[in-house]
Amino acid sequence: MGFRMVLGAQEDIDVIGEAADGLDAVQMADKLRPDVVLMDVRMPVMDGVEATKRITEADSAKVLVMTTFDMDEYALSALRNGASGFLLKDTPPSDLVSALRAVASGDAVVSPSVTKRLLGRFLGDGGGELRDASVLDVLTEREREVLVLIAKGLSNTELARKLFLSEATVKTHVGRILAKLELRDRVQAVVLAYETGLVRPGDA
Repeated sequence: MGFRMVLGAQEDIDVIGEAADGLDAVQMADKLRPDVVLMDVRMPVMDGVEATKRITEADSAKVLVMTTFDMDEYALSALRNGASGFLLKDTPPSDLVSALRAVASGDAVVSPSVTKRLLGRFLGDGGGELRDASVLDVLTEREREVLVLIAKGLSNTELARKLFLSEATVKTHVGRILAKLELRDRVQAVVLAYETGLVRPGDA
């Protein structure tokens, strides 16, 4: 109810449905086709991770996951299953609204530093196996360099400054990286960079 009040007060946001559980969320997303689904990870009948997977696989909507803990393993699972990012439930209303707008426009809202901590916990400390890095062979040397910097948390503006490129060129590189690796957004690019060992937890 609180989220609905906050979001409903925005001129550019319409709340078109509320789901009681994960299965309900999947069915409503398929029927209503919202731009973004604000997903809780812990729900009855079907949890938010599975619901996120089904919604994104069906291309019904983009998903922004809400969680209670910034080190919650559910958050990493949601990212792996297509979420465009996650926020803590105590996120200030203004940040929540900004996050939804960002996801709707195609951006991701997970802080790379938070993703880095998650991956450090579940991959870097022996909690998971690395993926075959050959998946990155489709990238040029410059694209690999850009992917490393994305994974380290640099914005397009910072990338442009560091690589002495225009922001338009950086955006082109990022778009090509996502297309070649068949990724939805920068969040999945960060996850893949860590999962393949291109960047490791603790790297500066």
